[in-house]
Amino acid sequence: MTVISVRNAYTGEYDYEFTQATADQVRETCARVRSGQAEWAALGVEGRIAVLQEFAAAVTENFAAIAGALKTDEARAAIAEYEVAYLTPLVERMAGDARKMLVDPAPRPAMLPGIEGSGQWVPYEVVGCIGPWNFPFLLIMFDSVPALLAGSAVVAKPSEVNPRFVEPVRAALAQVPKLAEVFDFVMGPGETGAELINHVDLVVFTGSVRTGRIVGEAAARNFIPAFLELGGKDPAIVLESANMEAATSCVLRASVGATGQACQSLERIYVADSIHDEFVDKVVEKAKGVTLNIDRLEQGHLGPLIFEKQASIIQDHLDDAVAKGAKILTGGKIIEKGGKWIEPTVLTHVNHDMKVMTEETFGPVIPIMKFKTVDEAIALANDTIYGLSGSVFAGSAEEAMAVARRMNAGAISINDGSLTAFVNDVPNESFGFSGLGGTRFGSEGILRFVRLKSFLNNVVGPTDVDNKIVPLDPNAAPTIEAPSRPT
Repeated sequence: MTVISVRNAYTGEYDYEFTQATADQVRETCARVRSGQAEWAALGVEGRIAVLQEFAAAVTENFAAIAGALKTDEARAAIAEYEVAYLTPLVERMAGDARKMLVDPAPRPAMLPGIEGSGQWVPYEVVGCIGPWNFPFLLIMFDSVPALLAGSAVVAKPSEVNPRFVEPVRAALAQVPKLAEVFDFVMGPGETGAELINHVDLVVFTGSVRTGRIVGEAAARNFIPAFLELGGKDPAIVLESANMEAATSCVLRASVGATGQACQSLERIYVADSIHDEFVDKVVEKAKGVTLNIDRLEQGHLGPLIFEKQASIIQDHLDDAVAKGAKILTGGKIIEKGGKWIEPTVLTHVNHDMKVMTEETFGPVIPIMKFKTVDEAIALANDTIYGLSGSVFAGSAEEAMAVARRMNAGAISINDGSLTAFVNDVPNESFGFSGLGGTRFGSEGILRFVRLKSFLNNVVGPTDVDNKIVPLDPNAAPTIEAPSRPT
């Protein structure tokens, strides 16, 4: 029996423990939910929607306990509450997706005369969902809810960094017995996730590129699909015509929101040379007004870094940048008071020889680089292994769109930043190393969890070896010459 200690992001103390699931427990959990999947699928879309609505209501009843656990693990009061409160609207939106997208294809004439084609959506029996530490409850729900609505059973493995929320969520789940039969959690580190992949029919993973590669390779060995939501290094291009006040406010929010611990955070800012200095001055001024919640968890704009090791990565990126000529205009130091905080950090004189411009930083760091031409800005924005999302700021939507169409990323925000953090009913496919598989967002996202079975119905009669139709109706005329068909 392996006991894992969990660190409190606010105090820095290890004040929670859980027992890692054994390989047998992972296997048994998957087998148990698999045994209930057929009955779950047989409920139909409306039946499953009703059960998920019950679960959302149960989560709301247990709001204080779940949000409290998340607050302890994340040290972000408002975001923790948002993660829990958003489940109800998420279920309602995805219920609409299920009603629209999971309608079996109706019969239609096929290319061959006398043949009708139709179809049936067939859910994957058991979906494994491996979640991240930055939004531990919400991002697991983003994948588990559509999988369950599609008719799959789900086993979720939260990050071992902050799994306290599982206990109160299980209490809510116990109030919905039908769902508890097909939805459960297994707790543990990466090896638990590796074992989970051996017992599911599809895996969804959110996390780093390094771990995503391991997950993808393991899934490939088992011949199961893997949908990977990985890292980002999102760029923003600020053109000369951009509204300075709006662009600077938005870039700051999209760079440092959630302490920069979001895949869609802006991590590279390219500003037209003619407005660069003014832009930098305004961002620095506004960044100095951002507060930390060091003195009281419920106050301040930014919480601490959730994952202790992330502080070392951020510091390494800053040290590397300064050693290569970058200038830090504000912030730049890790503040240790039990937890680890960092103020919004603005850098200039940066280039693509620096880690801060090429590797995912995952912190409230704003490196700003000037460009002379639009072509140069686009080339810089596209000079990355990632392709999650990006932003363009310009004097008109048309001017911004002309640039956005040339950017190599799955979703571009126009005159705003990181809108995919708030808008999830529009598709967002990951380009490059930012992910693999279909879109998580948009109505199409639910189709990740089903396969299409096709039916080819001969409504006239099959042909014999002489290419003559043998009528299905025994009272019909004798065999006749078939329309042109290959033999």
